[in-house]
Amino acid sequence: MKQTTYPPDRPPVLEQNEGTTTGAPRPRRRPRSPQWAAWAFLTPVTLYLGLFYAYPLYRNLDLSLRHYTVRSFVQGDAPFTGLANYRTVFDDPTFGPALTHTVVFTAVCLFFQYAIGLALAVFFNQHFRLSATLRALFLVPWLLPLIVSASTWSWMLNSDSGIVNAALHIVGVDPVNWLTSPSWSLTSVIIANIWIGIPFNLVVLYSGLQSIPASLYEAAALDGANAWRRFWHITFPLLRPVSAVTLLLGLVYTLKVFDIIWIMTKGGPADSSTTFATWSYRLGFGNLLPAFGPGAAVGNLLVVAALVFGLVYLRVQRKQTLA
Repeated sequence: MKQTTYPPDRPPVLEQNEGTTTGAPRPRRRPRSPQWAAWAFLTPVTLYLGLFYAYPLYRNLDLSLRHYTVRSFVQGDAPFTGLANYRTVFDDPTFGPALTHTVVFTAVCLFFQYAIGLALAVFFNQHFRLSATLRALFLVPWLLPLIVSASTWSWMLNSDSGIVNAALHIVGVDPVNWLTSPSWSLTSVIIANIWIGIPFNLVVLYSGLQSIPASLYEAAALDGANAWRRFWHITFPLLRPVSAVTLLLGLVYTLKVFDIIWIMTKGGPADSSTTFATWSYRLGFGNLLPAFGPGAAVGNLLVVAALVFGLVYLRVQRKQTLA
């Protein structure tokens, strides 16, 4: 075999046959990082949150820190006033009653919505005949637009022609001025909001009951535990995580309820059913000379309240996870 020699200053050249390459294989391209795919999926969500959540919150905070008028709102040259709008809100005589009504409205609605929703969820968990049909009927208040629900309750609670006063008259009870009396207006909107919120609690709590193993109830029944003991020692503790989520979402929703109160009573009479949500709207849009700054300040108080309860919920959940 003939050997080929190369000069010491020339590197060897690999021989190539026709149609083939005997050189070193080309390095493969590195696959693109999966982070690009992750960012591609996150971009729409990020844009949505920034456009519809972060920017409105920023604008609302800016409104509360400046003295906006109709002219300055259009031209954008409102002077910076710091916390003056918040001081105006705290010094307003409406602040105390609005705070009390907001707390009472939220607490009473949450309690009865959760209690009635839990009772109905336990009832429908028995899987009797027509259970699915009745559950579907209970969803009707949740599916109706709020303006329809509020208008219906306004008609039912009308002092002169309402069906509620007509039923009270049949049993010998004097008519009640549900929507025009300062003593009953807040109660009226609370009743309407409880009726609207029960289906949500029913659906969420019923789904939570489906995750509890039936064997636990069977074992408790064999040990002689009655229905109340089985509920208190099995259902309620195991339903606690779902209950926490239900109450948190209900709290955030109830704090910002506006449609029902405004349609039924407009916060009256004499501010007897005014909450922070209706007060904020009335300050910003309900007057000939709107007070955009104080209205935004009241709205920010609602945001802070919801944020505080959300942080408390996260802290409690973290403690339960670490326990």
